[in-house]
Amino acid sequence: MNAFLKKLLNTPSPTGFETRGQEVWITETRKHADTIGNDTYGTAWAMIEGKKPKNGQAPTIMLEAHADEIGYMIKHITKEGFLHLDRIGGSDAATARGRRLQILGDNGPVLGIIGNTAIHIRDNKDDEKAPKIHELYVDVGASNAKEVAKLGLRVGHPAVYTDTAEPFGKNRLVGRALDNRIGGYIIAQALKAIRATGEQPAANILVLNAVQEEIGGLGAKMATYRLQPDIAICLDVTHATDTPGIDHSKHGNVVLGDGPTVTHGTCNHPNVVQRIVDVAQKQKIPLQHESSSRYSGTDTDQIYHQRAGTPSALVSLPLRYMHSAVETIDLQDVQHTIELLTATALSITPKDTFAHQLT
Repeated sequence: MNAFLKKLLNTPSPTGFETRGQEVWITETRKHADTIGNDTYGTAWAMIEGKKPKNGQAPTIMLEAHADEIGYMIKHITKEGFLHLDRIGGSDAATARGRRLQILGDNGPVLGIIGNTAIHIRDNKDDEKAPKIHELYVDVGASNAKEVAKLGLRVGHPAVYTDTAEPFGKNRLVGRALDNRIGGYIIAQALKAIRATGEQPAANILVLNAVQEEIGGLGAKMATYRLQPDIAICLDVTHATDTPGIDHSKHGNVVLGDGPTVTHGTCNHPNVVQRIVDVAQKQKIPLQHESSSRYSGTDTDQIYHQRAGTPSALVSLPLRYMHSAVETIDLQDVQHTIELLTATALSITPKDTFAHQLT
């Protein structure tokens, strides 16, 4: 795990509070870009300029990922000095008890512990259900509300689990926030690989690291409207369904280590999808397939219908145990995804429109 990846994964960036992680990302991508930028809410981008054709402009292909992670927020502070929580994004209260939190307070990070009453004295231990979010409480080592305030904490401060990324097994990585800061890493590495060719691409290569995906893809929506790419490929994680107890008839069959997936249907333009499939076949990159019936649940849902429409596709990295502190990926899948996005971006020329020709 290189220094950039380690720092990017371990820097807390819950939805609405992504600035620290975005600073890590833009510091790296500026090394390989002609231009960089960001908007008012913190979505960041970097671009390599393509060759300018004799007539017209070079098309722009956008490679997009999201920067934010799920977390919690202080909802209420009791007079006894305990904290109650609210969700940031899709945090899973069922896995929360007994975990450590890093609370991002005014005086710096504060360690918190989500309380877990011992099994010996839980009255309903034989018929327990997952806790509701308001039933969780956090102990920060304080005896009353005044001591909590002295720690620099108040209602509204965000928190994430303290778990950090670490190598796991033969060629895997485990930790929190792989959804989807691994995507930010991949698009940054694709930009680096394109720059390393030493040649100017035929298209403008725009990499976009968007905020607020976990609450509806709002950062991607704002930035796509502003930057007006001609083609977009969204990169997110998808559920690896190769663990016990998952019904493939309901959730499909996606295997960790068998390469990225491409999604068919809804927001995914068939012509862009076909280009990805063709590139994967030509470059001998393993590629899995997924279906999308009504929506993809990713930023692609907010990208493809901006302005007059942006031909878009979704590429996903298989991930086990999504929205937990033990999210798991395969580093071979990461490398194959970098190669796929790099080769697809380099395949775009001014002759490519991807629009359906019906007349």
